[in-house]
Amino acid sequence: MPQKSNAYGAASDSALLAPMSIERRDPRMHDVAIKILFCGVCHSDLHIVRGEWGNTWGNTVYPCVPGHEIVGQVTAIGSAVTHFQVGDTVGVGCMVDSCQHCAACSDGTEQYCENGFTDTYTGKEQQSKQNTYGGYSEFIVVDEKFVLRVSHTDNLAAVAPLLCAGITTYSPLRHWNVGPGSRVGIVGLGGLGHMGVKLAKAMGAHVGVFTTSKSKYTDALRLGADEVVLSSNMQDMSNHSRSFDFVIDTVAVPHELTTYLNTLRLNGTMVLVGIPGSPHPPLSVPSLIAGRRSISGSAIGGIAETQEMLDFCARHQIISDVEIIDIKSINEAYERMSKGDVKYRFVIDSSTFGQRRA
Repeated sequence: MPQKSNAYGAASDSALLAPMSIERRDPRMHDVAIKILFCGVCHSDLHIVRGEWGNTWGNTVYPCVPGHEIVGQVTAIGSAVTHFQVGDTVGVGCMVDSCQHCAACSDGTEQYCENGFTDTYTGKEQQSKQNTYGGYSEFIVVDEKFVLRVSHTDNLAAVAPLLCAGITTYSPLRHWNVGPGSRVGIVGLGGLGHMGVKLAKAMGAHVGVFTTSKSKYTDALRLGADEVVLSSNMQDMSNHSRSFDFVIDTVAVPHELTTYLNTLRLNGTMVLVGIPGSPHPPLSVPSLIAGRRSISGSAIGGIAETQEMLDFCARHQIISDVEIIDIKSINEAYERMSKGDVKYRFVIDSSTFGQRRA
């Protein structure tokens, strides 16, 4: 029989998040039931709840229970589960299933599943075709193939954002072979950007942060940046022409891309990981041609790479900078997040649900 879970979700794109009851399936043979301890609040949660991405990233299915940065404890396992035991500390990220037979899935890049992976929330379950509900809830049931092992032993609230913000920046850094000797620029110092700084620095790169805010200068250096570039200052940007091998643009609102493209060296690449609600201004083709530069995009990471990222972060003692909140404060957190008033991730303490075991 399905089990009830307390949750917070939105009934429509204009509704505030409010308490609701959702159903979780009983664990199947390969399923893991997880009591949620902490869940990060990603900026994409806000976009999806408010229907701001529309067809750009799939229409929101309501009621919508967000949350895809989940850390919890295993409370039950299916009869065929081999990788987890009751009591294990685990994580769940942005996807909870995929077709598992296309070329991308076979290659371990489930995030590019040719048939569409199953989003942790407002997705469609592969078997039942029911809507999925995310981590703003007491517990979740997930196929063991999409459950990650967490080896951090403390500060688990600050581990939760690694499941999205961490892997979203780690994956392009790994794919483009960032390491010692690399010069990396990070555009934006928010939830994604601050993780990009920490990860690139741990990989041995020289890291520069592009920001429009003078107030973030000191914090960028505290996080590990070697230099800070005020992107609203044209002279500062000009001084950094042809300075970087690789740039990650984390900004999720439309903005001028060409100025950042011009900071790339010959054969440099700029990767977009932020998803704006409307198109960016036109890109300068001559800027691409002049330096044989490339512009690309990157989406989270596959399960194996996400596990690699978690292990890397545990070895290097990397966590997110977080502000822990009560679930009842979630609407206030959304308003603050929409104004950029968070350093650098809100995380829900799920004990504030008065949790029951799965």
